[in-house]
Amino acid sequence: MQNSMQPNEYEFLPLRDVAFHTLRQAILTGELKPGERLMEIRLAEQLGVSRTPVREAIHKLELEGLVTMVPRRGAEVAQITEKSMNDVLEVRRALDALCAELACDRITEEGLSSLKLACDHFEQCVTEKNILEIARADVALHDIIVQATRNQRLIQLVNNLSEQMYRYRFEYIKDTNGHETLIEEHRIIYQSIVNKDRETAAAAAKTHIDNQKKAIIRQIRLDKHKNGE
Repeated sequence: MQNSMQPNEYEFLPLRDVAFHTLRQAILTGELKPGERLMEIRLAEQLGVSRTPVREAIHKLELEGLVTMVPRRGAEVAQITEKSMNDVLEVRRALDALCAELACDRITEEGLSSLKLACDHFEQCVTEKNILEIARADVALHDIIVQATRNQRLIQLVNNLSEQMYRYRFEYIKDTNGHETLIEEHRIIYQSIVNKDRETAAAAAKTHIDNQKKAIIRQIRLDKHKNGE
């Protein structure tokens, strides 16, 4: 793994958090591939830390579903499978539709302004073709809708899925052919919330996830074909 982290990006964090964020980003961006073993000694040398923070980081990544522990092999990057993806997106689809409905009723004028800015920022990131920034902008946009529900239980449920969802979102966003569709879906969701149109907002949120699911399945099957599986 090449350490692609900016030198001062996590400057003031504990070493275990530096290791966690660095490894997490490497997994999400595909720098560390699904199925790749995470060797503590080698990673510690590459990150310039001892094995302890690396071990703690790997444990935290396991809790997020990004790393799996395999008997007699140890830690490795979790595979992206249709089953794991379906499990996550099935739940997120229902939650996103509910969030969109509640946002229609509860979002403030300030929230609407923030959502419009987030849509504009996402489109700007798309023009700049920075995949990592596009993913971050997408997360920020959806977070505004989630927070607009003002339902702490719902917010907590969505947050619990957010890390696993981010990985699948990143896989989708890597497919540049779908960027214009993403922009259009965001516009529909935003306008539906402005119009307080619960039905259209919920339907658009579901379509947003459905299209993501189709794109990721295509990528998973393409990867299997490339690997001769």
